[in-house]
Amino acid sequence: MSLANHLWGAPRIHGELLLLGIDVSQSTVAKYMAKRRSPPSQSWKTFLDNHARDIAACDFLVVPTIGFKMLYAFVVLTHDRRKILHLAVTDHPTAQWAAQQLVEAFAWGEAPKHIIRDNDSIYGAVFKAKLRALGIRDDPTALRSPWQNGYVERVIGSIRRECLDHIIVLNAAHLRRVLKAYVSYYNMARTHLSLEKNAPFTRAILASGAIKSTPHLGGLHHEYARI
Repeated sequence: MSLANHLWGAPRIHGELLLLGIDVSQSTVAKYMAKRRSPPSQSWKTFLDNHARDIAACDFLVVPTIGFKMLYAFVVLTHDRRKILHLAVTDHPTAQWAAQQLVEAFAWGEAPKHIIRDNDSIYGAVFKAKLRALGIRDDPTALRSPWQNGYVERVIGSIRRECLDHIIVLNAAHLRRVLKAYVSYYNMARTHLSLEKNAPFTRAILASGAIKSTPHLGGLHHEYARI
């Protein structure tokens, strides 16, 4: 696993082994893995842990293409299971476009009670009006305090480190395909320290059967399961 997933550290590999029913300590994994890379620790723990099920967060991710054109990805994340609810791409973000993404993010599920976002000017009157229409309380962070939106900032960092830093983006359509593949991997397969080393969509622990490796993002990451 460490050879096939060079971006993974001992906690990630240990989580995969636990889901395969292999009972081994994390220290043993760290000792025998081919390459060790310690993941960064979380820099912010929300004081609203008791209300995590009612909180979502959003932010923009700027992505340059091979032709130095700037694309913008809008990310909506739930706090409780760190699930990416919605990820959309545009080359010209507007307040109307951002407001429409809220509708699409919560179209098939219950809207949260709170949404955390920064103080970018794009979150203007149109965006706030859409929040009110959806019954969501607007909770902007303090000025120049990205740490107050730590969960979505961390997800954006993961998208960069685990995906975009290793791919040359050609255009908006290409970025949409890449991010769609990453969101599928992130929600369904990627283990998280904060989720007891499980995925946002909980993976079952399998203790019997042959182990199968499924590549994601062209083999940049792998998912392991028993068949």
